[in-house]
Amino acid sequence: MPQRSEVVVITGASGGVGRAAARRFARDGARIGLIARGRRGLEATAREVEAAGGQALVLPVDVAEYDQVQAAASSVEDAFGEIDVWVNDAMVTVYAEFLDIEPAEFKRATEVSYLGMVWGTRVALQRMVERDRGSLVQVCSAMSYRGIPLQSPYCGAKHACKGFTESIITELLHHKSKVQVSMIQLPGLNTTQFTWGRTKLPKQTMPVPPIYQPEVAADAIHYAAHHKRRQVYVGIPTVANIIGERVAPWLLDRYLAKTGYKSQMTSHDLDPAGHDNLFTPIEEDRGAHGPFDDLAHGISPQYELAKRRGMVFAGLGAAIVGASAAAIRSAR
Repeated sequence: MPQRSEVVVITGASGGVGRAAARRFARDGARIGLIARGRRGLEATAREVEAAGGQALVLPVDVAEYDQVQAAASSVEDAFGEIDVWVNDAMVTVYAEFLDIEPAEFKRATEVSYLGMVWGTRVALQRMVERDRGSLVQVCSAMSYRGIPLQSPYCGAKHACKGFTESIITELLHHKSKVQVSMIQLPGLNTTQFTWGRTKLPKQTMPVPPIYQPEVAADAIHYAAHHKRRQVYVGIPTVANIIGERVAPWLLDRYLAKTGYKSQMTSHDLDPAGHDNLFTPIEEDRGAHGPFDDLAHGISPQYELAKRRGMVFAGLGAAIVGASAAAIRSAR
């Protein structure tokens, strides 16, 4: 009997990391529910999924609205069957100093980036816990551990996502559930976030270098969905930020105060056309990549080693044993 192809739901699937993740799962022949607000981007993602060998269901949904997320999950299961993997990736943000962000803007960014993950998690777990199987992947960030200037809504939401997810993990462990929950902690990525995020800055926004392509994140999401990893760190900057925050947060405060503004802006004036998806989607297909292909890395050696940590540790162990044996022979 042929194996049933995997059923996957991805929020934020119209561009950036979500779109790259959809393509990655499609290579396995997955049947994918694609959730985002912008129909044009979703339809383009669906074409890419089908070209890669998967099946797609387009679901124009605002993840900040719980009833819409619940209805989308039901539509996926009606069309494809039981959901195996749920990926929470949707986000919006505002690039500005905190006092320049209006309360309604901050609220909206929090509802999408944080509550969108909460609602997706609830809808997914309502189904997975009862069946005692499934994989939930939370797309987080190095900013889950370390806030930076000019992105207080996003940093606050990602800190909240980490704390929320840790709470869920402990509850599932208490009940000895077989449902798997993973967090992906990401570095700066070359995504559409920088072409459609609301900004009040004078220059074009950019990810903090070094920059990685969204396909690196997509591979990490796919890997986490199929391996028992509580967290997956992607990129040396992510690891460095997490370690720095634990060792000397006061030093990071001063470093980011000095460098955090310039590192998030290019020297180019901002093109205001279509540069705001906070309250309404931008009905264009902008793909998965942002405008920084020339600067972005297509691979993260740190992540590749992290995936193979068993082999790395085994190699280190063998090297230690070999060195010890050589030392003993020399002593004799």
